[in-house]
Amino acid sequence: MLYTALAVVASLPLHSLSQEQQPKLRFPQTLKQVVRGTNYGVSSMHQMSSMAADRILQRGGNAFDAAVAGQAALGVVEPGANGIGGDAQILVYDAKAGKVWSVNAEGTAPKLATIEWYKQNAGGKIPVNDTLLSGTVPGIVDAWYTLLSRWGTKTFGEVLAPAIELAEKGFPVQGRLVYELQMPIILLDPGMRKVYGNPNGGLYQEGEIFRNPDLANTMKKLVEEEAKYASKGRAVALKAARDRFYKGDIAREMAEVSLKNGGLFRYEDFANYTAKVEEPVSVNYRGYQVFKNPSASQGPAELVMLNILEGYDLRRMGLNSADFLHVSIEAAKLAMADREKYLGDMDFIKIPYAGLLSKEYAAERRKLIDMRQASLDLRPGNAEDFEPGFANLRDRPIDFTTGGNDHDGDTSYIAVADKDRNAVSFTPSVHGSFGTKVVMGNLGFTFNCRGDYYSLIPGHANALEGGKRPRSTLQGSLVLKDGKPFMLTGSPGGDDQPMRTMQTLINMVDFGMNIQQAIEAPRWTSTAFPASVYPHVMNPGAVTVESRIAENVRMELLRRGHRLSIAGPWTLNSSGGLHIDWKNGYVDAAADPRVFSTALAW
Repeated sequence: MLYTALAVVASLPLHSLSQEQQPKLRFPQTLKQVVRGTNYGVSSMHQMSSMAADRILQRGGNAFDAAVAGQAALGVVEPGANGIGGDAQILVYDAKAGKVWSVNAEGTAPKLATIEWYKQNAGGKIPVNDTLLSGTVPGIVDAWYTLLSRWGTKTFGEVLAPAIELAEKGFPVQGRLVYELQMPIILLDPGMRKVYGNPNGGLYQEGEIFRNPDLANTMKKLVEEEAKYASKGRAVALKAARDRFYKGDIAREMAEVSLKNGGLFRYEDFANYTAKVEEPVSVNYRGYQVFKNPSASQGPAELVMLNILEGYDLRRMGLNSADFLHVSIEAAKLAMADREKYLGDMDFIKIPYAGLLSKEYAAERRKLIDMRQASLDLRPGNAEDFEPGFANLRDRPIDFTTGGNDHDGDTSYIAVADKDRNAVSFTPSVHGSFGTKVVMGNLGFTFNCRGDYYSLIPGHANALEGGKRPRSTLQGSLVLKDGKPFMLTGSPGGDDQPMRTMQTLINMVDFGMNIQQAIEAPRWTSTAFPASVYPHVMNPGAVTVESRIAENVRMELLRRGHRLSIAGPWTLNSSGGLHIDWKNGYVDAAADPRVFSTALAW
């Protein structure tokens, strides 16, 4: 009822008032309080992760050190969602340089993985969330190395200490780990049972102490290797630790397990891997510069959405009104159609970003939105026409089937900002629960299964090739205002991720919410575009809203042709985030009450 009333208030004419004169909208009390501090802020999907990052910050580390510590711990306590065998997309703000960077730690396909191989040996299909045939090379350890070596101040020994302690001494089973450790595969597979099964022979129950000594030993190997080379300086020691994973005994064990289990990974796939530091892409949305990872990520789709929506007075439409939801959903459909046509690994394809992210292209796409009727078609555009000299891509294939609803994914998130306002938005994942579900020997972890995102259609932007990174659902946001960090946010959620971060941003920028309110506000999502996961199912017109969206609004969406589903009142988000207030000198940290997340600030 309150949100319905607010929608009415927000829809009143405001054209006669300046932005400063417009009355601030009031919102209901949040379920979690925004956490505020003048020194630093942390938000993650688990309290142990946030506390690990906090420990490093309390001991003089910066945001980059803390992000590594927090994510390493997150991989221990949420092993079904992320971990050392996973991948990541990261955005960082380097306060000293005043610059945003993208860290692309997506895994690569094995060199032996080709479309022809899968057609000849796997029935022309990629296994979904299952076996090493759905995996990619882990990128997390190189992501750690990149953050520490380029921007950090601490050692692997220091930042991995909390994660090693958790893995070795154990922690109580709670949060999402409760249902992850109840998966039948844990008892059916010997490797899974050894690592994730209860030592008493059954499945872990809530409150029992879970330990992973094999994973602790793997992380200890990195620390031991670093210590061997400590006398040669921090840079050499960090590199030695990193290389033990990708070029040493750990890599050889991973290759051996792959060979024994019918995988295509070989030692050279690990030895040749590297995460990449890249220039991000961004758009200006109402004076806020929104940054995304450019390559092997769906994140730029949000920038396309924002450019389209900038042409509408969303505030005047009203929060969660039928017009507001309709235009947001239609913009998302157009942007996700462009995702399918254009986005992928920039080492293998070219993306017409100058055209795709131009305001002129957005104005052209905006013309396709009919305020009276929902679209049921996939309508990619021709952004290359807005970038002189770019090749014609009208014949590029799109890969999808219809029916079903597999747009989900298991991912995690951590955001950190320090006293100097360095900032890290870190989205790590293994994609499906426990990824490939193949424990890598005695190393204590599974690989991600991101390989089930590839297309097996030659010429597709995300077509499988050996050494190529899949176009991942992983993405987060880093937003600047007047050249300084304003907000970091991200969320698990598979294909829904850019819609989640977009809604958080719009709730803050257009409706004046604080970041906790923005995360908690009622949500919508759509699956009216091809899913990232094979076989890329599309559900034309499908929209889901939380039941907190007013009934009269839902009825109007149905009248306009949306194929509407109603979800529980607190189901369609799992975000974390930080907001930096430069005027008053504090950091707001927020955590979603829908999930087991924790925000800290000092």
